[in-house]
Amino acid sequence: MSDDTPTDVDLLPEEAAEHLSTTCRTAAGDSVRSVVYFSRTDYQQIYLRGDLSQDADLDTFVGSERQDFNVTQDAYQGSELGDYRYTIRVFENGFLVRVTTSNHGVIITTDDITLRDFEELAVAVQTLFEGWDVD
Repeated sequence: MSDDTPTDVDLLPEEAAEHLSTTCRTAAGDSVRSVVYFSRTDYQQIYLRGDLSQDADLDTFVGSERQDFNVTQDAYQGSELGDYRYTIRVFENGFLVRVTTSNHGVIITTDDITLRDFEELAVAVQTLFEGWDVD
């Protein structure tokens, strides 16, 4: 199994997955397009809005975000900017927010939302992760 190939076992129990989805949708509303939870070796799509195609290449997508996070952590460690908090990526048809800890993370794609909404979304997910105490 490659690092980017998900197993048939869900990474999160159903209740935790639902809580993560609800947390994201509460923070960003109907603008949330998708939610993907990932670990160092696997991922699980938690939510996909009904009007979106299910044929996205999540293996490549998650693998790229996981790899970029590792590079980002190393590149900015000890910087005057302070500790890494989250990433926002801007695309033609939407946005991506990546919130991570040392061992897991979530990728949330959205329609157009405000910078304040991104901050609320990231803080909500970080707070949820802290409550799970998985690192």
